[in-house]
Amino acid sequence: MTADDSYDRLDDDDYPAYTMGRAADMLGTTQSFLRALGEARLITPLRSAGGHRRYSRYQLRIAARARELVDHGTPIEAACRIIILEDQLEEAQRINAEHRRTHTTVGPAGAG
Repeated sequence: MTADDSYDRLDDDDYPAYTMGRAADMLGTTQSFLRALGEARLITPLRSAGGHRRYSRYQLRIAARARELVDHGTPIEAACRIIILEDQLEEAQRINAEHRRTHTTVGPAGAG
């Protein structure tokens, strides 16, 4: 691995750089909360060679959103479902916008 490869990882939102303990500290939550998010299949941390959970910045943002919902009284299972639906909606909107950009509508026949 070169130094450039290492620096590229600093900007990679999907690179599993954070241990469970560090992730919990950063989010101000418990490790059991992160395990619960994994059990609900909201996030799936990668595993180190030793079997320890590793989280990416992207996963930490998702976990932070879940914590926000739970802190406002939403049950964890419902919070996970809300986040999944929000993500699906965002993706659908992105696809629709892309579709509109690439498929310009043609005016009615004979117009012009």
